[in-house]
Amino acid sequence: MKLIFMGTPDFAVPCLESLIDAGHEVLAVFTQPDKPVGRKQILTPPDVKVCALKHGLTVYQPKSLRDVEAMDIIRSLSPDAIIVAAYGKILPKEMLDFPKYGCINVHGSLLPKYRGAAPIQWSVINGDAETGVTIMQMNEGVDTGDILMKISIPIGIDDTAESMFEKLSALGGEALVEALEKLERGELTPEKQEESVATYAPMLSKDIALIDWHNSGSAVHNLVRGLYSWPVAYTVLNGKKLKIIRTSPCDKKGEAGTILSLDPLTVACGDGSVVIHELQLEGKKRMDSKAFLVGHQLKTGEKLGG
Repeated sequence: MKLIFMGTPDFAVPCLESLIDAGHEVLAVFTQPDKPVGRKQILTPPDVKVCALKHGLTVYQPKSLRDVEAMDIIRSLSPDAIIVAAYGKILPKEMLDFPKYGCINVHGSLLPKYRGAAPIQWSVINGDAETGVTIMQMNEGVDTGDILMKISIPIGIDDTAESMFEKLSALGGEALVEALEKLERGELTPEKQEESVATYAPMLSKDIALIDWHNSGSAVHNLVRGLYSWPVAYTVLNGKKLKIIRTSPCDKKGEAGTILSLDPLTVACGDGSVVIHELQLEGKKRMDSKAFLVGHQLKTGEKLGG
């Protein structure tokens, strides 16, 4: 197929590379404009742009897809389909309707569950046993289009949002290539999404990262792994932010937020507790809990939290 690819972050890169490896003709790549990154605000290209240029592809970075120029480019290229993976911009109806096979999206959940910006993180935060990728026909709604294909994979007890991103981005590339082959052969029948079971996965913010120790041990553990590697769950120790990076659930009981043990470092929750394996105090390096305790004299019975 002759394709235009639209994507921005690292999640989308395996999809683009899978299309190239499968022999599809990628006419052009659309991605977000370069952005300043880090303390020095160095202008940095998106991961998809880096990948596209490595393969010698033409890259466009419009601020909006609603201007005349973007649509003129697409008309001139006349793609069979537009592939979208974590692009981050709304496609206007004229663009959605233009290609022969329409616009096809790779979404990191089993739709209609977790429509929206952060499906992978919320599946982990909510303690789901499985997730997956959906290849869908785009319409004017947010992840509301007809489903072409779904593939599921399990979420392990120690999986984080980061580890699931890696798994699902690879799976997305594989599923996309398979879906396009079947679509071209007329072997896929689009299915309407069941609105009654649809859920939404809003964009993450730092506001949800503060741990409430009154929640269950499993809920705290799920929050920690669902917010890794951004924005990272945290608690408060002596007035300073203490990031909690890696935990495991535990059956020990006690008053919520209380340190129950130092070996291993165990903190009570509303139901059960968590063992903290890695953490990072504000202004300090990330370290395992044993190394942390060498320089910080915590005591059993001490409480964490705001």
